[in-house]
Amino acid sequence: MQGTLDLDLWLDQSLILRQNQLKDDFLDLFEQLGNAVPNEELTNFFFNSKGKKISKGNHLQGFPYFVLDLIRDFELDAGCNIRFVSWFGHGLYCCIFFGENLTFPTLPFLNAGFKLGNAHSPWDLPAQLECLEKPESIPTEVLGAKLWIKEISLPENKDLGIKLLKEEVNKILQVKPVSGIKI
Repeated sequence: MQGTLDLDLWLDQSLILRQNQLKDDFLDLFEQLGNAVPNEELTNFFFNSKGKKISKGNHLQGFPYFVLDLIRDFELDAGCNIRFVSWFGHGLYCCIFFGENLTFPTLPFLNAGFKLGNAHSPWDLPAQLECLEKPESIPTEVLGAKLWIKEISLPENKDLGIKLLKEEVNKILQVKPVSGIKI
């Protein structure tokens, strides 16, 4: 631990207010996105959808974060979840989790810029970011649970940002499960 207190940082009201405003902006962005996706669409995509939820924290490896979960079935064998994560200091990410018994085609996710993540720890964001840094591999067959992840470049304009995120969700919800084969 450092022997001195950074009192200049502590007393910098403009910095604290600026960070709090940004947190409010991201919370508003996730609320708008969640409200823009009807529960019926989530249930049509995945029968056992439990709706939407925003979570937030202040210390994921020392950085604040916001999470928007759509569907919210976290079962490793038959669950499904669409997760948007705003991790301050790192970026905005979209993760799509499919349990071991769910079969969805790989091509729509590859074409949309997703990479195959680490399904053994689907809720460990730092582990998933390591997958983004690896050379891209195109899976022909994936056994077990699957997690797709991609980084989203967010424009500064909030209206354009919400439009972009809605388009991402719509692309995901248009993918249909595959019957009879595990992909």
